[in-house]
Amino acid sequence: MSDESIRNYLASVESRLAADGCAPHWVDWAGVPVLVGRRADFRMRWAATNLHLFTVAAAVPEITVPVVDTFTTQVLTYAKANKGGLPVGMQTGVACFPVLVSDRIDPAAMAWAEEKQRNMFACFARPVVVDAARGYVGMYNGKPAIGRAYAGHLIQKGALYFQPRQRG
Repeated sequence: MSDESIRNYLASVESRLAADGCAPHWVDWAGVPVLVGRRADFRMRWAATNLHLFTVAAAVPEITVPVVDTFTTQVLTYAKANKGGLPVGMQTGVACFPVLVSDRIDPAAMAWAEEKQRNMFACFARPVVVDAARGYVGMYNGKPAIGRAYAGHLIQKGALYFQPRQRG
């Protein structure tokens, strides 16, 4: 898969984020261009909570467990700092899709992303690893005990934004 294909995938994510009202834009993170989109949703069934959903996507040369783990932590930190409003945990929460795209994927990194949702207090991350060479998108699609109320929303948004395909 070429760099052009990776750029085309990120452009398609940008388009889907825009169509869903996430106001996507590109920012520079230490010399690396990243796509950032965000939206906030309120549901009474979420105990009257406002959930701020951040999607941060970047192309990288290779995805390993340390790379996706570090990026996930960076995205959670960024989202907490940029969500605005009440502090997390006070009728407000943060969910993130840290998205890395590459044509070189360590299988352990794919398994790490698919294994579970990563949690901090009132903050959830569902890392997304995109194998551009195979056209496969790996992410967690379960309903964990912590953050279970938001699981259906995150599964729906993940399918909408990243259009994962089954392994083939």
